[in-house]
Amino acid sequence: MIRLAFTGLAHGFAAPALAAPALELGAVWSDHAVIQRDRLVLVEGRAAPNAVVSATLGTERAEGKADAAGDFTLRFAARPASAAPVDLAVTAGGQSLRVTDLAVGDVWLCSGQSNMEFPLAHALNGGMEVARSGDPGLRLLQVPKAMAYLPQRAFGKPTRWAAAGPDTTADFSAVCYFMARELRRARGVPIGAIHASWGGSKVTPWLDPQAGAAIGGASDMALLGLFAKDRLAAVTQFAPRWQAWYAGEAGGGAPWTRPDDLPWQPVPAISGWLAWTGTPLATKATGTVWLRRQVTLTADQARAGATLMLGVLDDMDMTFVNGHAVGNTFGWDEERAYKLPPAFLRAGVNEVMVAVTNTYADGGFASPADRLALVTGDGQRMPLATGWRYTIAPVRRYPPRPPWDANAGIGLMHNRMIAPLGHFAMDGAAWYQGESDVDTPDYARRMKALIAGWRARFGPALKVGIVQLANYGPVADKPVSSDWARTRDVQRRIVAEDGNAALASAIDIGEPTDIHPANKLLVGQRLALGALGKPVPMPLAARREGNAVRVTFGGIEGGLHALSAAQAIGFELCDAGEACRFAPARVDGDAVVIAGNGGPIAKVRYGWADSPVVNLFDARGLPVPGFELDVVGE
Repeated sequence: MIRLAFTGLAHGFAAPALAAPALELGAVWSDHAVIQRDRLVLVEGRAAPNAVVSATLGTERAEGKADAAGDFTLRFAARPASAAPVDLAVTAGGQSLRVTDLAVGDVWLCSGQSNMEFPLAHALNGGMEVARSGDPGLRLLQVPKAMAYLPQRAFGKPTRWAAAGPDTTADFSAVCYFMARELRRARGVPIGAIHASWGGSKVTPWLDPQAGAAIGGASDMALLGLFAKDRLAAVTQFAPRWQAWYAGEAGGGAPWTRPDDLPWQPVPAISGWLAWTGTPLATKATGTVWLRRQVTLTADQARAGATLMLGVLDDMDMTFVNGHAVGNTFGWDEERAYKLPPAFLRAGVNEVMVAVTNTYADGGFASPADRLALVTGDGQRMPLATGWRYTIAPVRRYPPRPPWDANAGIGLMHNRMIAPLGHFAMDGAAWYQGESDVDTPDYARRMKALIAGWRARFGPALKVGIVQLANYGPVADKPVSSDWARTRDVQRRIVAEDGNAALASAIDIGEPTDIHPANKLLVGQRLALGALGKPVPMPLAARREGNAVRVTFGGIEGGLHALSAAQAIGFELCDAGEACRFAPARVDGDAVVIAGNGGPIAKVRYGWADSPVVNLFDARGLPVPGFELDVVGE
C-alpha cells in the first residue's frame, strides 16, 4: 500500500499511542498506474476509523467514509481510454496523499508458474527485445514473491508501476510482456500488465479463501488458520493424515515410532541425492527417503527444549522427534527450524526421523553440513553434520500436502500476491500453469474456482486466457497414456465451457528436453489474439461417417493445413477403454476425416502424448490444440 506516515517508524513497528492512523491506498495505486477504461473506478484504502475520506481523480470528486475498521472504498465514474496523465489526490483526517501520472487503458493480470515467470532477458532474442522495449504507454507492475496464511493488504515488499524499458523489462515475464506489447500495438491505448507468478506452484495456492474452502473444506481452512498462530499445533493435527497415507502406501508400519523396523545405511554425504554414487538415488532421486539421526541429551538439556535445524531439504519433509510430529515444510530454498518443546525430548537417546520427498530432479540435503544442528533452549549448539543414516521408503505415491504447503497449500500466494490488488478493475487475466498439476485429478474444478474468484474480485466481464501446455518429455511411436496430454485437454475443456475465455496452445513450440521453452513470443502473441477476441483453432465435434470419423473445428482462418506431409498426423481412434491406435487423417477444409479400420471407435484423440509431434495448423500458423472427443453417431 501507499502509506503516509508521520512517526518515522519502519513498517511493522507500533506507532506512538497518540499518533493518528496513517492514510493508505491499496497496494496497486502508485505513480504511473494504468486504470481500466470503461469500468467503474474503485479506490480502496484505509484511514482512521469512521473518518470522512474525500478524493479527486483529475477533476472528478468523490467522498466516502471509512468503516469501524478504517477501510474505505471511493467510487469514480468509468472513463474512456486516455494517455493524458491524471492525478489522484486523497484526504482524510487532516492527512493527504497524491498519486500522479495515471493513464487509462486496459489492464491485464499475468499469473502462473515458471513458464509465466520466465524473464524476457532469457527468451529467444531476449537481449534485442529488452533493448527495444521502451514504451511510456506500456506500464508494468511486478508483484514481489511472498506468501501469507491469511489475506493481506500489502505486498511482501514495496513495488511500483513503471513504464516499459530496458531497466524494467529484462526481469519481467516474457509471456506477459509480449502479450501486453501486442495489445498495445493492436489497440493503441495504454496497457497495464501486472505480473504475479511463482515457479513450481500448483493452482491451489492461487485460490481465494472462498474457493479454498470449497476445495479444501472447512477443516483445512481452520488448520491453515491454526498454523498462522501455532505451527506445532497445526502440524500435530495434520500428522495423522500423513501417517495414514504412509501406512496405506507401505503396507502398515510406523517408522516414526519404530525406526528399527527399517534397514539403514550410512548417508554418503550431506548433499543432493544425485551425488550419492553407487546408490539407487544417484540415478533416480525422486520419491521418499527416510533420514535418521540419534541425539543424546542430558536431563537439563531435555528440560530446556530445543530447536532442530535441518537446513534446506528438497522438496518437502515430514519430521518427527521421538515419535512426535514437529514440522512439515515444502521448499527447495527454505531452511527448516523446528521448535521442540521439553515434553517431546528425554534424557538419553532421542530419535530424529525425517521423511524427505522429492518430486523433480535432485533432492535431499540442499545446504552445507554446518547448517544442520540442534540448538538447546539454553543456547548450546550441537552439530548434526555427521551420523545420519537413510533408507528408501517403500512408497510409490507422493504424500498428502498440508494447507500451508508453499507449493500446493491453500491460497498462500493469493493472500500475499493477489489479495493486495483489491478490487482493481481489469480487462483480463492470462494464466500459464499446469506443469505441477498434471497428476491432480480435480484440476478442472480448481481452475474454475480460480477463474470465478478472479471475476468476483476484478469484474464479472474479466476475459481469461489459458496457455495449453507445451510439448515436453518423451516422444512416443505408439499410442500412450499421458497425464500431460490429459491436462492439456482439461485446459481446452475449461475454455470451451467458458463464455469469455480463450486458449493459447503451445503444443508445437516446446522442447522435449526442457520444461521451459524459450520461444515466449509466440505464446504471448497467441494470448493476445484471444484477448482481442480473435478466433483460434478449437475442435467442435467428432461424428461417424461410415467407417470414418469427421472432426469439425471452429476458429479456423484460411482452412486447415497439414504441414510437411500428405496427411495430418497425431490422430488416434480409441475404444471405450484406453485402447487406442494411430489412424490416417486427411484435411477437408475446416475438418479432418480420420479413416477407420473396422475396429471399435468411441473416442478420437489428437496430440495425445507428453511431447507429441503435430503438423495441423490453420493458415495463420496457429496449431490445433491437443484434445480428446467422444465420437457420436451419424
